[in-house]
Amino acid sequence: MKRKTVVITVVVASCIIVFGFMALMMLVAVAGDGGFEFSGFSFGPKVAVVELYGQITDSRDFVRQIKRWTEDSEVKAIVLDINSPGGAVAPSQEMYEQVLKARAEGKIVVASFRSVAASGGYYVGCAADRIVSNPGTLTGSIGVILSFPTAKKLFDKIGIGWETVKSGDLKDVGSMSRPMTPEEERMLKAVIDDTYEQFVEAVSEGRDRPKEEIYPLSDGSIFTGRQAFNLGLVDTVGTFEDAISIAGEMADLGPDPDVVKETKQKPGFLELLYGSLNMVEKLSEGGQTGPALMYLYR
Repeated sequence: MKRKTVVITVVVASCIIVFGFMALMMLVAVAGDGGFEFSGFSFGPKVAVVELYGQITDSRDFVRQIKRWTEDSEVKAIVLDINSPGGAVAPSQEMYEQVLKARAEGKIVVASFRSVAASGGYYVGCAADRIVSNPGTLTGSIGVILSFPTAKKLFDKIGIGWETVKSGDLKDVGSMSRPMTPEEERMLKAVIDDTYEQFVEAVSEGRDRPKEEIYPLSDGSIFTGRQAFNLGLVDTVGTFEDAISIAGEMADLGPDPDVVKETKQKPGFLELLYGSLNMVEKLSEGGQTGPALMYLYR
């Protein structure tokens, strides 16, 4: 009887230690990931989901997640859950390049288009192995836009003057205080044309089609997912769940793979307060001035 009690005690203690260690590792993983927790946590081969929602202004969180799942040996495929009209050019390009790096490391990448995956959103999706789009998705909008306000007439009406000292004629391009000059227009058009070529090249490489076939589709036009499929801009008409199944099958995990993704923890009162103060500070500083290059559907 005594021996039996000792065995039971050892078994119970071992289980407590093992489960305690597992819980500790999970807490460390969450704490060490900048306030994120995992949804669908499981051991073994799996598919990871990375969301790209809203206008693209910053690539850092998206890039961080792609790098994390690329380094995770248990993640065999990544699904890009895209619901974005695009946004700033450079962040879109950084996301695109990071997806290509994930593929170069052996990860399967499938893009899933939700309501909108246009311009920069489409640009990022082109880096995937496969694109799955809902039939009613708004996509395409391949092109570049650059705009800025002018308020000379308003300033003149209310008596506000604007003095500028500059080192060159083109230094204050995009000034609100005056109309754009022909020289500035030529310079900005050259910048637009070069950025447009970069977009076309990315689509050409991602879709494995010559640029000559992409140019007719790259006038800023938007398409439904079904139209995009007929034009060869997406591979499959389907849902997000279809994209998960396709990723699982491409990674030899079957049509119903385990799925994991990061879910941001709900901010507390102090975080909301800090965010509000930070927004006020940015507004008081005037935000970004001058023209901004955008892969953006408006």
